[in-house]
Amino acid sequence: MTVQFEKHEGYAKVTLCGRLDTSCSMQTKADIDQFLATSGPIHSLTVDAEQLEYLSSSGLRILLSLAKQFKDFKVIGVNTDIYDVLSMTGFVKIMTVERALRRMSIDGCQVIGIGGVGTVYRVDDDTIIKVFREGTTMDEVRKEITMSKEAFVLGMPTAISFDVVKVGSQYGLVYELLNAETLSALIKRQPERIDEFARQYATLFHQLHDIEVPAGSCVPNAIEHEREQLQHVRRYFPQEGIDLLLQLLDAIPEGNRLLHLDLQIKNAMMQDNELMLIDMGEVGYGHPVLDLAHAYSAMVLFVGDYDAVIGIPRELGNDLWNRTINYYFEGLPADIIEQRKEQIAAVAIIRSNSWLALSDSFPEAVIQQCQDRFNACVTARRDYLLGVCSTLKDWAL
Repeated sequence: MTVQFEKHEGYAKVTLCGRLDTSCSMQTKADIDQFLATSGPIHSLTVDAEQLEYLSSSGLRILLSLAKQFKDFKVIGVNTDIYDVLSMTGFVKIMTVERALRRMSIDGCQVIGIGGVGTVYRVDDDTIIKVFREGTTMDEVRKEITMSKEAFVLGMPTAISFDVVKVGSQYGLVYELLNAETLSALIKRQPERIDEFARQYATLFHQLHDIEVPAGSCVPNAIEHEREQLQHVRRYFPQEGIDLLLQLLDAIPEGNRLLHLDLQIKNAMMQDNELMLIDMGEVGYGHPVLDLAHAYSAMVLFVGDYDAVIGIPRELGNDLWNRTINYYFEGLPADIIEQRKEQIAAVAIIRSNSWLALSDSFPEAVIQQCQDRFNACVTARRDYLLGVCSTLKDWAL
C-alpha cells in the first residue's frame, strides 16, 4: 500500500494505491494525518481511489474520519468492487463518490479538429470524442458539459456529450453525431458550394445571437471572462498594449445574447443538412461583436498552421468569412456594413492575444509569433484602435 499527496492553494489530494486493509490502515492513517497537520489550511480534500484495489472496514473508517473533517470532501476514480462496498455500507449517501471513468483509445482515429484546449477525433461513423489537453481538470470538463446543456435548453443547436472518459491520462468527452461532418471538411470536399455554406454559417450565428440569456442563468459574462484572460497574458506583452486592449474591451456595449466564442468551421458539424455546434467550453453571453470577433480571429488572423487547424487553405477560409459576414449583415446600408466589419476586425485583436490564456504550455515559437504580431497590430495602431473604440457604442442591439 502506498499513499501520495498533493496540495495547491487550499486544495489537497490523497492518492491511495494498492490494498487498504487492516495490516496497513494504521500507518496509512498516520501518514495522512501528518500530511494534513503540516500542510497549512486545507478547504477541499479529494481521495483518488483509481489505483485502490481493496478497501477493508478499517479503510472505511479512514474515509469516514476525513469526511467529518472536511465539508468539501470526495472520493474519485472508484472501481466497481469498491463502489459496491461504499454503496452497501451507505457511504455514497454521506459523501461524494465518483466512479472510475471508462477508458477509450484514440489509436488510428481521424483528427477532425484541433483547438486551444483539446483535439477532436472521429471514433467511428456515429461517434466523436474531444480529448482535453494534459492538465485539464475534471471541474473544467464539467463546466463544458454544463454549458453545453444550458445552451441546448436555451435553443442553441448543439451536440450533447453522453459520457466522460479517460484517454491515457487525459479526459475526454464523447458525442454521438450520426453521419455528421465538420463544415470545414464539407467546404474542402465541395468548394464549389462555398456560397451556400457561407449562408448557412451566417444563419448559425444569427440563431445564436437571437437567443437572449435570462438573468440568473449559469452562462457566464463573456466580457468578464475575456478580461480575465487578458490579465492572464500580461506577462507576454507590454503593459501599455494590454491596457489598450482592455480599453477596447470596455468599449463593447453590454448585451445578453448567447455567444459560442469559438465558432470556427471545425466546431460546426453538419448533420441532416443542419449545422450544430461542438466545443462548448467558452460559451458566454454578451454583445454579438465579441462572438464575430472571435470567429474572425480564427478564420482570418490565425497564427500557425492554418490548414491543419482550420482544415482548409487560408485563401478559401478568408473567402468563406467575407461571404459569411456579408450574409450576416444582409439588408443593412453599405456604410454600416463596412463599419461593422472594421469593428469586428479591431475587437478580434483581443482574442488573437488572449487565447494564450487557454494553456500555460504553448511552445515558445507560438508565443514569439504572437509577440511579434502584437507590436504590429496593437502597439503601432494605438490611435486607430482608440478610434474604433469610439464607434462601438453605435452598434445597438
